[in-house]
Amino acid sequence: MADVTTGEKLLFLTDEQLRQGIEAMFFAYRGFTADPDRILAGMAYGRAHHRAIHFINRAPGTTVNNLLVLLGVTKQSLNRVLRTLIEDGLVESRVGMADKRERHLYLTEAGQELERKLSDAQRARMRAAYRAAGPQAVAGFRQVLEAMMDTEMRRKYHALKENGA
Repeated sequence: MADVTTGEKLLFLTDEQLRQGIEAMFFAYRGFTADPDRILAGMAYGRAHHRAIHFINRAPGTTVNNLLVLLGVTKQSLNRVLRTLIEDGLVESRVGMADKRERHLYLTEAGQELERKLSDAQRARMRAAYRAAGPQAVAGFRQVLEAMMDTEMRRKYHALKENGA
């Protein structure tokens, strides 16, 4: 009988093996967010601030409405986060040229510096994990992550990968 940890019988995972996978995701997420959390804690920011900074950096000029969709948060929650980031000089909000009701978001130089610091920590952790796991495991991991996404989120993820928007 093949060892299930080698990937040969993945369609026949037991509930216990699935629970272990779920727990591994929880602990991996804690590790993935630990370094940025430490950086943000000193600034009285949280993960919502980090996610906003990440996606504004990823798609400069994105609209508030697009950011709402990407983050899956309420307008009130996003407005609170954006207000703080704008007041602290990390994000700039510009009125849309075509539609004056739209607000386009950009990181300031200070915002770009913070984003770089946060992402550098996460890239280092992911780079080390990817190297340790090897290319086949990395490809499989990405397949699993995409398969876990809802159809609409997977579409948005692919659009972001392709054109940054």
